[in-house]
Amino acid sequence: MKIKVAIDSRMITWTGVGAYLRNLLKYIDYAAILGDPAIISKPNVIPYTAPIYGIKEQLAFPYRILKRTKPDILHVPHSNIPWFYRGKIAITIHDLTHLIYPKFLPHKKYARISRLVYFYFYFLNWFACKRACHIFADSKNTKEDIMKFFKVKPEKISVVHLGVCEEFTIKEKASVEYLRKKYSIPIDKKILLYVGNLTPHKNVEMLIKAFAKMQNKDDCCLVLAGKAFELFRGNQKAKELGIEKSIVQIGFISQEELIDLYNLADLFVFPSIYEGFGLPVLESLACGTPVACSNTASLPEVGGELSFYFNPIDENDIAMQIDKALHSKQDPKELRNYALQFSWEKTAEKTFSTLSLL
Repeated sequence: MKIKVAIDSRMITWTGVGAYLRNLLKYIDYAAILGDPAIISKPNVIPYTAPIYGIKEQLAFPYRILKRTKPDILHVPHSNIPWFYRGKIAITIHDLTHLIYPKFLPHKKYARISRLVYFYFYFLNWFACKRACHIFADSKNTKEDIMKFFKVKPEKISVVHLGVCEEFTIKEKASVEYLRKKYSIPIDKKILLYVGNLTPHKNVEMLIKAFAKMQNKDDCCLVLAGKAFELFRGNQKAKELGIEKSIVQIGFISQEELIDLYNLADLFVFPSIYEGFGLPVLESLACGTPVACSNTASLPEVGGELSFYFNPIDENDIAMQIDKALHSKQDPKELRNYALQFSWEKTAEKTFSTLSLL
């Protein structure tokens, strides 16, 4: 008999976790989907829109409705599990950034608040690991972090890599050149692309410092893309280094434009200090664009042997590896074929088959 699985899908509009949820829903036939019926157009949606990380989500959780639905297991794609739910629960822990790098927590100017936030995240993850009958981790690195922090036995954790959407593909350069005019990207310069946000562990300032030290920086421009860059104006560090005219900031862009931007770029650079997986690395490779990224956490696990790696806290090493990557002669099709080993269909199949055995 087919197992009945329920899933908490409230984070479906988010970026990282949202992509995970959207693709699980695409390939898995869930018996019950907890979320917003206005966003998820499926007949088996149980209304549940309480914001995460608060007492309201505990009080508003549809305990009675789920009890009537009788799922065999509830999959929570984060560590914010319903405390009073008595059925089986499986969770996904994508990363432990806040615990491994507490210096990057919010309110760093206020030590007491930072400590409270740290202990809150620690308790949340500890309790979820203790309560869950099984844990999914995006990478081997995240699995090792979970085992280290919460003393979880390895057999309780399954590593299920994330995937890359089929839309991320190689395009003809001529079809994506329109982006140069639209976003004022210099025609005669090679493009170094960063996609992401400005949270401290993303290490964008170090990337800017490294760019200033590149031997061939005058032949390149650094394109920073993501919603966070809509408000990132007049970066002081870039001005101090005299490179502000070589940096192009692009705010929020659609997925279609993001795919075109990967194709337009000569190199994707990802200087993040810590990632639970690192989807942008796969997305760039799927578009046939070379990658230079940090040699830390899960990134070597994702980028494989075809990416260039640097020490994310050494601006000289970053600059050297970027120069090296720009002069490499990698085959776009080889990069794409490697990325296609990671598919969302495989992610969903492994997730569901593991749930079926619990």
